[in-house]
Amino acid sequence: MHRQNSNNRNLYNYVTDMSQNVGGTERLASLLAGGALITYGFRRGGLLGTALGVLGGSMLFRGGTGHCHMYGALGVNTARDEVPEGTRNSPYNRSLMSGRVHVRHSVTIDRPVEELYSFWRNFENLPHFMQHLESVRITGGDTSHWKAKAPLGTTVEWDAVVTSDIPHRRIGWKSLENSDIVNSGVVEFQEMGGERTQVNVVLTYEAPGGPIGEWIAKALGEEPQLQVEDDLRRFKSLMEAGSIPITQGQTAGGNLGNSQSGRSA
Repeated sequence: MHRQNSNNRNLYNYVTDMSQNVGGTERLASLLAGGALITYGFRRGGLLGTALGVLGGSMLFRGGTGHCHMYGALGVNTARDEVPEGTRNSPYNRSLMSGRVHVRHSVTIDRPVEELYSFWRNFENLPHFMQHLESVRITGGDTSHWKAKAPLGTTVEWDAVVTSDIPHRRIGWKSLENSDIVNSGVVEFQEMGGERTQVNVVLTYEAPGGPIGEWIAKALGEEPQLQVEDDLRRFKSLMEAGSIPITQGQTAGGNLGNSQSGRSA
């Protein structure tokens, strides 16, 4: 009887334990991935949709409370093991719920390289053709504040700094410490002759939810590679025609006449 009572107490302590053992990065990833799973499960319906919804709910619980019962059973504590602020060796901390994503794409635009460089160098112009960006605000000569759309109507924000700037050739940037989404990017401009320019973009970011988050993004039609390809098509249309064509179900795009094409510094 004493042993049974002891087992019952251990089970009770395990179920009711709400001590934080999930790090901040994983909590954000769990919230985003959980919300996306619930949305996808609702859309799909049926037994699989219900299962995905239940899984999404558990991930929302994990992100909201900062406690993972599986971690508790295994003795894992990523909150305790997080590196203190200011001592990170790399901005890309790896965990069970993280994963680095690289995206590359190129497009040829019938505009002079100087014009394309100047437009992109003012980061406040980027939301005109990057649909996932809600806003970019210049905060200094080489710094800016970014706000992007996330699942379920939420947003993520970060501060960024220019890491390289070669006029008419290259612009590089990266997020600063404590960003919601750790990311970096490089855009290169290559003259092709006859006022034609090839634009090469490389983006790297830490995917919320790691491999699970990547799979959910693809299922919801938000695959990063496809998003970048679409953004560059919109950039090409904006720079060549001065506007972005509107397709069914799409909100109005940017207009070159309303954009600030000069460089902000």
